[in-house]
Amino acid sequence: MPSIRNSGGRTRRLKNEINVVPYIDVMLVLLVIFMVTAPMITPGLIELPSVGRASDVPVKPVEVQIDEHGAISMRVRDSGNELQPVTEDTLVPQVRSLMAPDTPVVISADGRVPYETVMKIMDQLRSSGITRLGLLVDQHGAPVTDQP
Repeated sequence: MPSIRNSGGRTRRLKNEINVVPYIDVMLVLLVIFMVTAPMITPGLIELPSVGRASDVPVKPVEVQIDEHGAISMRVRDSGNELQPVTEDTLVPQVRSLMAPDTPVVISADGRVPYETVMKIMDQLRSSGITRLGLLVDQHGAPVTDQP
């Protein structure tokens, strides 16, 4: 190994090692910074609508109903109107034939219907130009919980 001679006459050997003490100091400072700032960061909060605060249903909307088996039917939500079964392909033209320019459309789906099915119907109606679209909920029923 090469050696370097000091002014006092002693020889000093060169080390081939990395001095990690400064790296440890930097790591500890970063650790303290993260420990102090982590509790101050608030996660993004979203406020989901609850059934108790849902708005009232408009007077005579067009109702699209999806039962637990995925069968689609529709009607004008008025006294005495019966549900008419429709297919996914004929849904949009039939909804358009029942609605006036300012008529809202509500989707009432069984709680066991997959979310994807409801969103597919909603997307189909929205892409056809129906802008007043909503979901119908049971305002008087108890909230559904998964806990026994």
